[in-house]
Amino acid sequence: MSLSRGRIIGFEALVRWLHPKHGIVLPEYFISTAKETGLMNLIEQWLLHEACGQIRQWQEQLSSSCGDVGKCPLTISVNLCTTRFSEENLLPHINKVLRDTGLPAPNLTLEITEGVIMENHDQAIIRVKQLKNLGIKLAIDDFGTGYSSLGRLHHFPINQLKIDRSFVSGSIFDDGNLDIVHTIITLAHKLGVDVTAEGVETEEQLALLRKLNCEYGQGYFFSHPLDSSQATALIMANPRW
Repeated sequence: MSLSRGRIIGFEALVRWLHPKHGIVLPEYFISTAKETGLMNLIEQWLLHEACGQIRQWQEQLSSSCGDVGKCPLTISVNLCTTRFSEENLLPHINKVLRDTGLPAPNLTLEITEGVIMENHDQAIIRVKQLKNLGIKLAIDDFGTGYSSLGRLHHFPINQLKIDRSFVSGSIFDDGNLDIVHTIITLAHKLGVDVTAEGVETEEQLALLRKLNCEYGQGYFFSHPLDSSQATALIMANPRW
């Protein structure tokens, strides 16, 4: 959600396993198995293609009402795991997905964790720059929970910091969370990047984030996770907050 405009500007892709017996299975119950069996990269490749294709479809649907796809630039965010980040075929695969789906590169944001970019600093800088050269956007996910070196952070050409939901959900005033959130927003703006607050659950949190000049927010206050048909209905309803 754009907190200044009070409207939907994009989505984050979430993967779920629709099990024939157990129904919807959350990632924490199958991702470790997917990694152990070597399926994780295949899942991520599939997810990127599906997510980009879906957001492009929504852009085209919206263009019929606003007259121009360029005026309806919904974005999609996709998480990138540690192993995938360093793979040689990552860049060609992203290029192919964008070409096959017709999604403009700036409408795709890849989310990486602090750990991914700090583990191998010099190589990580090269890879981040390569990704940026594709025209896509980059965000550091769950910021505040890892071990970022602030002296290194400014070397990475990122577009966005995402404040971890643990600092926002519940009571944002507890345990010094307000000071942490304020500090992260200030840091991001000093670096010239935007901020997304995860875990927005109440009107009070939303009002405070707006007061702190946080650009974007996501969380249950706006919507619980939706499948594509439910998300389509939400887009068409065009809600305002």
